Amino acid sequence: MSNENTPSVIFVCWGNICRSPMAEFVAKKIFADEGLDARVTSAGVSDEEHGGPMDSRAKSVLTSHGYPCSGHNAHQIDESEIMSADLVIAAEPRHLQMMKQMAPDADNLRLIRDYDPNCDPGTSLPDPWFGSTDGFQDTLDAIESAMPGIVDEVRSLA
Repeated sequence: MSNENTPSVIFVCWGNICRSPMAEFVAKKIFADEGLDARVTSAGVSDEEHGGPMDSRAKSVLTSHGYPCSGHNAHQIDESEIMSADLVIAAEPRHLQMMKQMAPDADNLRLIRDYDPNCDPGTSLPDPWFGSTDGFQDTLDAIESAMPGIVDEVRSLA
């Protein structure tokens, strides 16, 4: 597949240090395991963590489950990223609303838990930042539950 036909996916949360990089690294591994060629990145709607690394608890949970997760630096999403991506997947409805304000014409915005058939539409991905490592495990479980639906959508874009 040529690079210009490779679908691009951006996962988005608040600060780009917990949920969105977790989803990014899970997706990269699962897409590779599925033989699915896609460009996968992550970003935050806020710039408060700009340049910072992934939360160490997120990295620990990912690593313990076999997900490679090195080289992450948080950054804030902007209108050009939203408009150039094939799919932008947010952790919470408020992130969707913020991105719709940045890019009112975007039709590529989705919510991650909407891909989980066991969740009600509009369900947020749990934010583990204020809790213990157990919360990061819950977030990983929720991300993994959404991945089959995300794989199906990305495959349809390829």
